[in-house]
Amino acid sequence: MSKESEFSDRMLSLGLARVSEAAALASAKLVGRGDEKAADQAAVDAMRTQLNMIDINGVIVIGEGERDEAPMLYIGEEVGTGKGPGVDIALDPLEGTTLTAKDMPNALTVIAMGPRGSMLHAPDVYMDKLAIGPGFATDVVTLDMSPSERIKALADAKGCAMSDITVCVLERPRHEDMIEELRTTGAAIRLITDGDVAGVMHCAESETTGIDIYMGSGGAPEGVLAAAALKCMGGQMYGRLMFRNDDERGRAAKAGITDLDRIYSRDELVTEDVIFAATGVTDGSIVHGIKREPGYLTTETILMRSKTGSVRRMSYRIKTS
Repeated sequence: MSKESEFSDRMLSLGLARVSEAAALASAKLVGRGDEKAADQAAVDAMRTQLNMIDINGVIVIGEGERDEAPMLYIGEEVGTGKGPGVDIALDPLEGTTLTAKDMPNALTVIAMGPRGSMLHAPDVYMDKLAIGPGFATDVVTLDMSPSERIKALADAKGCAMSDITVCVLERPRHEDMIEELRTTGAAIRLITDGDVAGVMHCAESETTGIDIYMGSGGAPEGVLAAAALKCMGGQMYGRLMFRNDDERGRAAKAGITDLDRIYSRDELVTEDVIFAATGVTDGSIVHGIKREPGYLTTETILMRSKTGSVRRMSYRIKTS
């Protein structure tokens, strides 16, 4: 394999951090301004510009949507200078557009990169997700268990009471029955309004975040991004695509997915070693949001490599005038 075609995660990781930093900085001026679309567009434009500076032959496999729905960073778009290795890219230029517009916690810019063919080309449908942190036996919890069975199994594995478990769930009407069942176990429930990539990542650092398990349905593309993060941080994740109509089943067929009932493990969602970067836009449990001071902006980025298990937290300060 030539040097040009080899995926060098170590050499590419800093460039990936710059991509997520640029997107966060671009959206900084729109935090709390109530304009979700403008914040997202600013992040998209900045992320695309930075990606095109990196010596990669990149293809967006998880992006802003289909080509006719997203003018930039659409699924299938080619990015980079075209001179480097072939890579798959999964991204969410602004995970939490509503969080940004309302200046609420845990808005992030998120991007993952791996060798070509390393990530599931997930269609834009819902995915039933389940995640826990590292240190547990494989399949200690599964998607085939009921929500209450998962809480009991995890509590038994941790050697604690079910009331000591905290579950992270997206606050959506579709989760009302699940939440009602979870309440019967005595477990605490932390409801989040948006940002389920961050929600899954919380499981990997439960001592810091207080989150033991994530469950519920959300976007399948975000599920792949979350799996990339857990592949770096450690932990288990399972996902099953959910289809509401023939159009969504058609999207799966277009993506080459034929087994519509398959349950994907973390390492089936992301099959090879990847690098992952996320920069805080608003303050959160994982990274700090953008800090303003006269003449400067400061960001915090978490940069991770699954190959080595390395996790770096990087602060970047830039002049604004």
